[in-house]
Amino acid sequence: MITNEIRKSIVYMAHYSMASHIGACLSIVEILYTLYFKVLHIDPSNPEKKNRDKFILSKGHASAALYATLAERGFFPKKLLDKYYIDDGVLPGHLDMQSVPGIEISAGSLGHGLSIGVGMALANKIDNNSGKIFVLIGDGECNEGSIWEAAMIAPTLKLNNLTVIIDYNKLQGFGYTNEIINQSNMIERWQSFGWEVMEVDGHDVQKLNDSLKKESLCPKILIANTVKGKDISFMENKLEWHYKSPNENQYKQAINELNIISNKQNS
Repeated sequence: MITNEIRKSIVYMAHYSMASHIGACLSIVEILYTLYFKVLHIDPSNPEKKNRDKFILSKGHASAALYATLAERGFFPKKLLDKYYIDDGVLPGHLDMQSVPGIEISAGSLGHGLSIGVGMALANKIDNNSGKIFVLIGDGECNEGSIWEAAMIAPTLKLNNLTVIIDYNKLQGFGYTNEIINQSNMIERWQSFGWEVMEVDGHDVQKLNDSLKKESLCPKILIANTVKGKDISFMENKLEWHYKSPNENQYKQAINELNIISNKQNS
């Protein structure tokens, strides 16, 4: 499965570069796979195509997941993943739109991606551009006031070409999201602003695909329930993997667990 190859690349990149945020990367793999392999109208051989769909990874610290997905999709050679987050590297820890093809915005400072997505969606409406805009934000990122400013204006502008996905893995930098700022009423919040809201298993590709392709008369949001550190037993739902990088033994264990999953899928 391509999702497993993406996870292996993420683990490899975090290990050799000693980078953080592996947990946040592993929780969004199925979301990125579904977007880039099933939903987005894109052409890796022509990444600047005018009417392309655009994807914004607002939680830019999860850059390794996007790099690995873009490499699998053919935007650039996989060997460039060896240049992640190192001296004289090519792929920075936070997204830089000038680094490789396929990255629509530079990101890292949280809370800005949705506002940029609103602007892109409005521009497409004005230009009669058929391209759709997809934005992935984190649940911790929803603490940012700029998220809610964008959430209020998008329905007013009738931006039915805008889809947002929340990586709702329930953890952020300092603890459980709902203990820091309670967001248990996430569905009601977005509905009150005029969004079409869907809740989905963020690791179920078929359900993600069906939800992302659903047409709407207003901006749409998927609350994707995910697991931080997904598919690595000692990383799942562990806050410390927001910061740690796997040592040699942990790297070998993680790859072994992913190989076991691959073997089960292929049997």
